[in-house]
Amino acid sequence: MTTIIAQDIVTASDPTPVPRLVKMRGFGIGEGSTVTISLVTAITLLILWWVVAQTGLVAHLFLPTPAEVVSAAAAIFQDGYANASLWEHVSASLMRIFSALVIATVLGIPIGLAMGLNRWAKGIFDTPIEFYWPLPPLAYLPLMIIWLGIGETSKITLLALAMFAPIVLSAQAGVRSLPRERVNMALSLGATRLQLFREIVLPSALPEILTGIRISLGVGWGTLVAAELIAATRGIGYMIMSASHFLATDVVFVGIAVIATCAFTFSLAMRLIERWLVPWKGKS
Repeated sequence: MTTIIAQDIVTASDPTPVPRLVKMRGFGIGEGSTVTISLVTAITLLILWWVVAQTGLVAHLFLPTPAEVVSAAAAIFQDGYANASLWEHVSASLMRIFSALVIATVLGIPIGLAMGLNRWAKGIFDTPIEFYWPLPPLAYLPLMIIWLGIGETSKITLLALAMFAPIVLSAQAGVRSLPRERVNMALSLGATRLQLFREIVLPSALPEILTGIRISLGVGWGTLVAAELIAATRGIGYMIMSASHFLATDVVFVGIAVIATCAFTFSLAMRLIERWLVPWKGKS
């Protein structure tokens, strides 16, 4: 009892503490920019590449120097490669990627949402998607040639199949991750099924859908070389495969750099679209 009274007296004699704002410690990488770190990493890798190639640890036939790759890029930009300009190769690949992305998105988002909302839709579509999704595109490439021929249809279909599954699965995951309390609250306020889908389900699933589109773009660019094996005469993948037959490693590096640049640009565009459509993502 004496101890408690003494503590009360001391507390009463102390001045009122001034409240102090404390910033909550973040979890993960935080809000700091990683641009500087990325630039330093890229420069370090270029220097390492130059050192390995210049010192002859790997023969130039297999690993050209950065200067040789830049020279090959300038020559391709000026004179083209394999009877086509660089822009003709890039535009052919972009057309295939865009066409496949539109097909995969238009079909994949509704099917994924339906699989998340309806057990019949999930039961019907889940088995075929899970069956073919782990397969590498080269596994069903011969079927595309047999069924659809060697024209653009088989190439775009191969890319669309590769990009379809990530979009479907991400849309389904977005619906499945919707908190049940949010749905019950909307229903208790008198929301109709259409209002529930438009105002609750779709906005909640949108971040996952956009993430799935970004993943599908990466898969599409990774499948591009396989797609352009089908009797192509234009395209970045065709340029890479044609150069590899003649051991033109510098041209192969140029093609890889072009694909990486296009893929990075697409990814950056998707991030900007994410910030615009779902500004709340990662802030809850």
